[in-house]
Formats: sequence, C-alpha cells, structure tokens
Amino acid sequence: MQNFKHKHSAHCESGVTSLLFKHQGLDISEPMAFGLGSGLTFAYLPIVKISGMPLIAYRTMPKSIIKKATNRVGIKLVSETFRDKKKAEEKLDKLLDEGRYVGVQTSVYYLPYFPDDMRFHFNAHNLIVYGRDGDEYLVSDPVFEYTVKIKKKDLLKARFAKGALAPKGLLYYLDSEPKEVNYKKVIKSSITSTVKEMNAPIFFVGLRGINYLAKKIRQIPKKYKDDLRYPRLYLGHIVRMQEEIGTGGAGFRYMYASYLQEASYHTNESLLKESSEMMTEVGDEWRKFAQATALMCKNRKEFDFEGLASMLEEVTIQERAVYDNLKKIK
Repeated sequence: MQNFKHKHSAHCESGVTSLLFKHQGLDISEPMAFGLGSGLTFAYLPIVKISGMPLIAYRTMPKSIIKKATNRVGIKLVSETFRDKKKAEEKLDKLLDEGRYVGVQTSVYYLPYFPDDMRFHFNAHNLIVYGRDGDEYLVSDPVFEYTVKIKKKDLLKARFAKGALAPKGLLYYLDSEPKEVNYKKVIKSSITSTVKEMNAPIFFVGLRGINYLAKKIRQIPKKYKDDLRYPRLYLGHIVRMQEEIGTGGAGFRYMYASYLQEASYHTNESLLKESSEMMTEVGDEWRKFAQATALMCKNRKEFDFEGLASMLEEVTIQERAVYDNLKKIK
C-alpha cells in the first residue's frame, strides 16, 4: 500500500497497463503501452448497443491492449472471471493480502466516486485495486488525479454489472519478472498488427468502418426527413463515444502519435517520427469533426449531414496515408 504510486492517465486500460508495468520494474509510458498493445482501431457495431445506440469503437476490444502488450514484452498476465460473487471477492482479497496490485474491469455507472453527470452504463472501465482498509478497497483509477476508496459491496456490484461488455468479475495481475525488451522487434510487430487491422477487408472495421459511418450519416436526411429527434440523439452518441468514453477518436490518434514518436527514439527510424506528425494531424481532423457535430446537436449550427460525411471521408484519406507510410518501415 505504501509503495504504490498513482498516475493520472488519458485512458483506463492503457493507463492501468503502464502502471502495472512500472510496478513490475518496466518503465513503459502509457502511449508505449497503448502502441505495443496495438490499441488503435475503428469499428461500427450496430448489433452491440450502448444506451440503445450502435457501439462505435476507436480502440480494440477490452482486455486486448494489456494482453498483447504483456505478451510482446514477455511478462505473464494472469486473468480470471467468475460466476460466483463471493469467490470473486475472496480471490481479490487473497491477491491483495499477497501484496499484489490487481486490475479489475467494472461498470462506470456503479462506481460511487464518479460524479453523477459522468456515470453511465459502460462496462469496460479498468482500474487498479492496490490495498484494502476494513470494508473499503484502495483504488487507483487512471481517470482521476488522486487515489480513491470504495466500499467492497459497491466494487462487487460494478464488477458484476450486466449488459454489453459485462465484466463478469474480471480481475488480472502480472506474475513474472520482466526481461530486457527488444523494442525494435516488438515495435515492428505492434505496428504491423495495427496497420493490418485498419486495412481489414470488413465493411464495419478500420478505414472501411469510418467510411461506413460516413455513409450512415449521409443517409439520415432521406431516412428521417424533417424529424430530427433521433438524428440529434444519434449524432450526440457519436460525439460521446468519440470524446467522452475513454479518450475517443481524436484522443486515441494523439496517443498513437505519441507512441510513434517514442518508438522513433528506440529505433532511430525517421519514418516513425514522420508518421507521428501525420497522425497528430489526423487527430486534429477527428476533433474538428466532433466539434462540428456537437454544435449541430446543440442547435448552434445548421445540420449539414453531407458536410459531416465528407469530413469523415477526408479523415479516412489522411489515416490511410499514415498506414501506407508505416508499411515502409523495415
């Protein structure tokens, strides 16, 4: 408990991954953890609902970042889900008593230390439990500046929330000593994985997925005509998924740009630094799209569905140029 050092992060899973690495003896930054975990992607999943709206993901599925990052650097990750709540609580207590720092997946909605206006039904929020004090756990939540406490019953409820991406009591921890990291090898592997996923031949994933979202936005006037109630909710949902859940579209692009810049220091590869600058510009375009969409939702700007769709198509062109550049890295 006394040795634990909390750090405020941009995103929950990459922040938890970085912090667990550091306490295991590996000084890996959050952007490096995100990049080595091949966390960047895009997906439009209408069959998965968040608050009744399609899931729009700007990063890979929960648990994938820490799984890939630990595998690439050669550290053993132990994870476990539970059916029985009592066993889940007992296992967490046992690990804490052994002096381990434990990552858990939770629902934001059932974490009482979150302000009311930030609590919503999102079941893939990661945090670290680093100790316990009576009937309370000591928690390092990456999105907060300071550590917090939570009642055991409240954390248990958050760990067993129902719905999309249900955590099922998931906990995980690192269980081996770190080896010397071959950055040139793991950086190449992680970038190849990201480039491949963003160029996936599936209409709802990667670059094709971004264009698919543009197509959906362009269809709104024909489908809903003069009734803008649902379109306003839909566009608001897009912005929320992009800018409020995790770090969203622009934020993840900025984080990946930081990863590429840091990777260039480890490899002396100039193309990585060049790609980092290009990805930063992509992040700027995502943010412009979010700002324009938000203004329309708030009636501060006239609806322009064609304009929004065109902005996304331009984003696709710019992102493709980044991945084409990354393909050239030896």
